[in-house]
Amino acid sequence: QVQLVESGGGLVQAGGSLRLSCAASGSIFSINTISWYRQAPGKQRELVAVSTTSGSTNYADSVKGRFTISRDNAKTTVFLQMNSLKPEDTAVYYCNYRPGSLTSSYAYWGQGTQVTVSS
Repeated sequence: QVQLVESGGGLVQAGGSLRLSCAASGSIFSINTISWYRQAPGKQRELVAVSTTSGSTNYADSVKGRFTISRDNAKTTVFLQMNSLKPEDTAVYYCNYRPGSLTSSYAYWGQGTQVTVSS
């Protein structure tokens, strides 16, 4: 089992910044992928950013240049630094852990953290 604890959401004005954290614990594989997804009201959940233990990262086009995903030295906590926030970034943000790659059939989800960007 893997537990994911997210923190850092909140209310911010457009143009502001927030930093989300996702702490993973439990049966963590040494090779894994931790990602951030988001879901806005009435919309499907979408992939925002991806981080692998090999150091590679990937971003949705809508957040490239504004969001940065990173890991701590232990590689069990993943951060999402969100700058130049826009009202359309408003959503519940979820942390996702997969052993191995993003295509792994096993997936664990955090409880979600609300991000609200006011115009």
